[in-house]
Amino acid sequence: MAQIQEYQDLVLDALETVEFKLIRDKTDINNDALIFHPAMAHQIFGESETIFGYQGLHVRVLYTAGPLHIYLGIEYEKRVNEISGGEIKADDVVATIAQSLPDGCYFINLDEFLKTLDKADKFQPFGEKLSEYTQRGDDGSERHFEIYQCDYKMSSFLKFFARLQTFILWFVDAASYIDTDDAQWCYFVCYEKYKNKDGQLQYATAGYTTVYEYYAYPQNKRPRISQMLILAPFQKLGLATQLVETIYKFYQSQSNVVDITVEDPSEDFQRLRNFVDAKLCMQLKCFKRDEIIKGFNKEMVREAREALKLNPRQVRKVYELLRLYYTNVNNEKEYRAYRLEVKKRLNAVYYKQLKDLQKMERYKIDTEMMRARLPNMKQRIEQLQEEYELIEQDYKNTINKLRA
Repeated sequence: MAQIQEYQDLVLDALETVEFKLIRDKTDINNDALIFHPAMAHQIFGESETIFGYQGLHVRVLYTAGPLHIYLGIEYEKRVNEISGGEIKADDVVATIAQSLPDGCYFINLDEFLKTLDKADKFQPFGEKLSEYTQRGDDGSERHFEIYQCDYKMSSFLKFFARLQTFILWFVDAASYIDTDDAQWCYFVCYEKYKNKDGQLQYATAGYTTVYEYYAYPQNKRPRISQMLILAPFQKLGLATQLVETIYKFYQSQSNVVDITVEDPSEDFQRLRNFVDAKLCMQLKCFKRDEIIKGFNKEMVREAREALKLNPRQVRKVYELLRLYYTNVNNEKEYRAYRLEVKKRLNAVYYKQLKDLQKMERYKIDTEMMRARLPNMKQRIEQLQEEYELIEQDYKNTINKLRA
């Protein structure tokens, strides 16, 4: 009787075998230059991110470029079902992927999928256009993008969005679909406006951001940026920056918005946010060089909140970034003052923990175990230096981008 261990060579890396394409024209089906692979697959195929039972496997996940109709299919040379005489079965790849897709939103028949392309030239963006952006390449070429805002009231949009958010399981870690029945969600979608081979204008979906509008007493709201994804073929074109700036402008014009926050930002998104916020704050009076070098103050928080809807914690990060921007690192006195100020903030939590322990000890509470968890002074100094160096390098990378 055949054993699975005999077929370890048929255990394949899902990150290599799954192939995405955004299809604008029927000729794109066989254009391998359009292929892009997932960044992760554990949310579909488990922690090992593997597929079992095939030789020469290609998993095809095709989307029409605009409306994002989906085709799922596989191609392979050999399958363990036949090799083992039917004793062992290969993974049902299409069924596994389909489990994560909304009902009825995909095709398994390629001809049926291709029929949707005949209507793709009629696809139009949903909602209200908020901004447009032209990206110019080094060769002088231009690409045109538009960003639209939409809400839950359009059922046709929600069907489209259900297909769009299927990308997050492959490209955003610990992702989950949002509840589109919740009226507090606001959607921002970026499209590329291009001409097809017949010279007709069409739209291709490039990325999106979702924002949850939390209630704030008494009749206000606090928008929180939740998910952002720029599809792989559109990355490195400045679209994420344009999306964030568009969202800011949308909410900054609303008097009942308290501030704009971000839900569990990734390191990449935090860098993007720092860049956008710093660029905007540089235009404010409190963030000019003469004011910045005087140190952090409440007026900075007030102006940034009123003008840009930034929350106090983010204002502090922007202050530190711009303080470094204006600091002459070759002037030891100036540079040392900057380092000490940042380290003081980083060390605030540690000193609060020490004060709390001292307070408990005054009341004769045993703190031995809690003290054991805290680093001693030498260890803390080493940790603090490491923390500072990481932050400074991050700030320097953003500063280079600001000066570019």
